[in-house]
This record gives sequence, structure tokens and C-alpha cells, in this order.
Amino acid sequence: MLHNVKELLGCHIHANDGEIGTVKDLYFDDERWVIRYLVVETGTWLASRRVLISPISVRDTTWVDNVMRVSLTQRQVKDSPDIDTDKPVCRQHEVDYHNYYGYPNYWEGANLWGASMYPVIPWVDSSAGVETLRESREAAVAHEMQARLTLKGEPADPHLRSCDEVAGYEVLATDGLIGRVADFIFDDKHWAVRYIDVDTHRRMPGKHVLISRAWVDQVSWTEHQVLVDVTRKAVETGPAYEAGHPLTRQQEANLHEHHERAPYWPLTDVQECARLEP
Repeated sequence: MLHNVKELLGCHIHANDGEIGTVKDLYFDDERWVIRYLVVETGTWLASRRVLISPISVRDTTWVDNVMRVSLTQRQVKDSPDIDTDKPVCRQHEVDYHNYYGYPNYWEGANLWGASMYPVIPWVDSSAGVETLRESREAAVAHEMQARLTLKGEPADPHLRSCDEVAGYEVLATDGLIGRVADFIFDDKHWAVRYIDVDTHRRMPGKHVLISRAWVDQVSWTEHQVLVDVTRKAVETGPAYEAGHPLTRQQEANLHEHHERAPYWPLTDVQECARLEP
């Protein structure tokens, strides 16, 4: 199902044994455009510290009550690596975070989430012998040690982006300005960003339009601009989007038909992964 990122802002995150805090921001990677972390403000129980919560831990969400439940305990969150969310998150911090929670590294593997297309912990065959399991653990430790050596001294990962920061970026068609980024729309199955909600402001007063992530040619992070492969006329004559309202599959179909683009949903997981390759 598709949701707006703004729907998650202020959402209450509940652990197995109590509330963790509320969502203040989301981080996505600009290679696959997949949401990797929720930035959660913990409140007074943890001195208002901000922590990262991975979609891997999400059990379910009650959207009408603005509550998301995660498979974590407050103690786990309290003891998790302290990451300064006011600064760019470096890959070493991510390695420490994933190692602490036992999560697979999403940047390792051909799928959207590394070994999987979805934010899950891969199932391990319990019938494997003790020796096989021991070898797997030893390989994991060796891999982590190599990763630490490789990452030592590397700068912050330039591929993690704040949704809050990118909101407001100019959106440029092939022939000029369309508007500014107002929001993002993602699916809660893959946590992949599907659309950018663009406020066309002065050019088309009061109108919001959707631009598929697949139509983004490039993003200038220094100029704060998103360059897309559509024309202004196509946007002007295309369907409007009622910001904040649920997006139906028929509306998606109408949008893709208007722009004469193939939709993403008939694709298999393998085909989609190839399409989202940077």
C-alpha cells in the first residue's frame, strides 16, 4: 500500500514493552530510493535522544491511530549505538548499527534490501549442521573485520538523504521549472519511494502533481535540484494529485498512461531491482 512520508511524521513508535518515541524524519538512499531508517525522538525516558529505527524491525502499523509497532525492546533501543542524527551518517555507523541488531547489510547484494527484496531478516535453515553454522558465524566475523578495515577513515556516506532536507528542492523538467518537492510517496512492502509529490506553486497555483522516481534523471545535492525526464506541458496537462489523500492503482495507471510510461507494478522483483539500479 502507498503512503505519504508526512503520514509518518509524528507517528508513535511502540516497542514490545512501551513507547519509544515519535518519528521526526526518514532517511532514504539515493541509489535505490529506498527508505532505510526512521529518525525517532525518544522523549524524556531517554533524554530526548534521537535514534534510528530500521523498517526491518517494523511489525505492523495502525495508520488511523498513528501508531507503528516494532519488534524491539526499550532496552535494546537504549543500548543501541549512539548515532548523531544532526550529522551525516557514515557507513561505519551503519555497520555498527546493523551488527548490534543482527540485521543484514542492505548495501550488500543485488536486491533492494541486500539479500532480500523486502526489509526482513533472511530465514536460516535450522537443519544446517553445527559445523555449517559455525562456519557461517566465522565468515560473518571475518567479513565485518574486513569491512571495518575498508571503511576506516572513510567520510560520511553520501548516499543517505533526509526526506526533511530534500523537501523544498526545485524540480526541473527538461524545459524548465515545474515546482518544488512537497512530499514523497512510498510503498510499505518494499519501503521504496515510488513518487515525488511536487507543489507546482506559482506555475500552476494550488496544483500538486506526481513524478515517478523512475523519471528522475539526476539530483544535484549541491544546487538542491531534482531533474526529471518530463516536459512542463506534460505536467501541466497531466492529472493533479490531491496532496495527502490515498493514491489508488487507477490513479497510478492514469498518470503513467498520460506520460506514456510503463508502470512499475507488473514487474517481477528481479525486473524491478534491475530498473532501480543507479
